[in-house]
Amino acid sequence: MIIKESNVIINVKDMDNSISFYESIGFSIKDRWGNHYAQLVAPGIVIGLHPSSAANSVSGSGNVSIGFTTDNFEETKQSVQKLSIPTTDRLEEGG
Repeated sequence: MIIKESNVIINVKDMDNSISFYESIGFSIKDRWGNHYAQLVAPGIVIGLHPSSAANSVSGSGNVSIGFTTDNFEETKQSVQKLSIPTTDRLEEGG
């Protein structure tokens, strides 16, 4: 498994205000998918912003999670499962 990229994901109440804040302290937008997700970058860090909702504030990982991309999804999934880390398949389109 080769990790190609990683980021810290933060749930936010207001995407536009949050993006403006991070831009004001030196981050630049790497990518944005409307009001669903945005990635901002600064030297040495990539952050992802997701809008908060009742569902993600009650269950799941809470307000912050770590995401990463890999060169081989199935191999990575099997490696994680061998470590007894549960996985959940999601049938959504994403970046």
